[in-house]
Amino acid sequence: MARSSVITQPLSRRRLLKGGAALGIGSAAALGLRPAWADPWGQTNVYAKGVEEGPEVALAIRRESLEIDGQAALPYTINGESPGPMIRLKEGQDAVLRVTNLLDEPTSIHWHGLILPPDQDGVPGVSFPGIAPGETFTYRFPVRQNGTYWYHSHSGLQEQLGHAGPLIIDAAEREPFRYDREHVLLLTDWTFEDPMTVFRNLKTAEGYYNFQERTIADFFADVREKGFAATAEMRGMWAKMRMSSRDIADVTGSTYTYLLNGHSPEENWTALFKAGERIRLRVINGSAMSYFDVRIPGLKMTVVAADGQPVQPVPVDEFRIAVAETYDVLVAPEDDTAYTIFAESMDRSGYARATLAPREGMAAEIPERRRIADRGMEAMGAHDMGGMDHAGMEDMNDADDMGSMDHAETEGTDHSEMEGTDHSAMEGMGDAGGREPSDGEDEAGMLAPGEAQPGSRYGQAGIGIDPEARRTLVYRDLKAFTPWPDRRPPGRELELRLTGNMERYMWSFDGKKFSEVTGPIHFEKDERLRLILVNETMMEHPIHLHGMWMELENGQGELIPRKHTLNIKPGERVSALITADAEGSWAFHCHLLYHMDAGMFRVVKVS
Repeated sequence: MARSSVITQPLSRRRLLKGGAALGIGSAAALGLRPAWADPWGQTNVYAKGVEEGPEVALAIRRESLEIDGQAALPYTINGESPGPMIRLKEGQDAVLRVTNLLDEPTSIHWHGLILPPDQDGVPGVSFPGIAPGETFTYRFPVRQNGTYWYHSHSGLQEQLGHAGPLIIDAAEREPFRYDREHVLLLTDWTFEDPMTVFRNLKTAEGYYNFQERTIADFFADVREKGFAATAEMRGMWAKMRMSSRDIADVTGSTYTYLLNGHSPEENWTALFKAGERIRLRVINGSAMSYFDVRIPGLKMTVVAADGQPVQPVPVDEFRIAVAETYDVLVAPEDDTAYTIFAESMDRSGYARATLAPREGMAAEIPERRRIADRGMEAMGAHDMGGMDHAGMEDMNDADDMGSMDHAETEGTDHSEMEGTDHSAMEGMGDAGGREPSDGEDEAGMLAPGEAQPGSRYGQAGIGIDPEARRTLVYRDLKAFTPWPDRRPPGRELELRLTGNMERYMWSFDGKKFSEVTGPIHFEKDERLRLILVNETMMEHPIHLHGMWMELENGQGELIPRKHTLNIKPGERVSALITADAEGSWAFHCHLLYHMDAGMFRVVKVS
């Protein structure tokens, strides 16, 4: 059996303040390769044909001092890097990755978006025990896909402090697009606070990190635009819900420094190109809590892949990338000039930035910053939500204990006394999951495969995006190159509600946080089903299913796109087709780290 051709390449040239000796077997230096992350010229087009012998890779996880944004910090490191090194695999090989835990606490690595055996997925308490201090765990799995992915810890809140890195898989056959050079762009959010402090602050006060609340000047501006009666009614509605219309992000730039490839905006990480080249940018949102709007003023981007899967080309000026998503775009700069790669946080509290340039030392202007938007009726799914009370729910158990758990350790716990309790029956939201009968329904009352659910808003980019300002990617644009192999219609539908309470900072599925459920969600082996997700909250949620693809039913019929993470907008109803071909237990959760630890987590069991 051939071993995996795996290389690790450092993300940045950040200087280690102390410690940081890497295990050499998987290092770029040991392989005699030029590190793509450290080299601003990136990497030229890679075409992996056939299966070659290659070395195993070794990764060492530590907690050590590094400099971040000019300040001393204590992140989690992998081979001395934070974020971790780039791991490069080849489709058709067998990956062998030895992970040594040099921490004084358990850790793990989850290979986000990869289809692999459940015991290699890296989620402690689900089908893997975790990696104890001082131990080495060897991941072994066949590489059955290609594209842009990433890896991260699934233990506690380690992901917030740099325990993540990019994972690139080169295709065994030529991809359906051409490029001359590539750069990997990993977006993260860094805080100098302890993550458990952040979590406690979120539970202590709704809007703790929101320093962009409405002012009296905003009120009078609305009065001038909409009139006093309409303004007073809207403000009264938000007051009754005990929420702010500017609750866009739970954690903001008031504590976060937004990083691109581990560098702050002032450090201006630079990617080089030669005029006339076509460049592939592999964009990964590896942040804990932050959505980004990405654009390169002066350059058109062509989206060619989403979540590692090729899509038919979509020319855009901007795209929103949810937490845990990846997008591949092509750009073709013709001029001898610099361009700003600008990733603005969705709540407009900050941004990450890099430069695309023909020479080092060049920089381009930072585009004008946009103001924070107010949530309006679009956040309520166009329903009449005037009577909704986001805090009018029965008390849940305190969720502070979730921060120390490995996201799944309570599976099988007996919480039968909680059965029948609906912790998120929000007044006014009762119709969010309903729909009128459609002409596209079959005899069983189900929509035709690929048809968009009533209540979906795939044509909208989301809050804070002006569709008239520039061409922005929306989910409706995503279309697969060819139909996926399983063409069966769904045999059944499974509907889950995304529920929560912003004031008490509790998040859940169907009104029950993870510690309250009595068992897993069951899929039958090899069944074809439709998963319907109804967002009954006023926040966006990136929902991630491990081990299987979700085929987003965005109205593209047989060419609906495959994704591993689905962004669900407030009040939105979406669906995806799933082929349950992966026997075992799998994590299913919101990928906002603090939402997951507050209870928006379930286990899916395929048997």
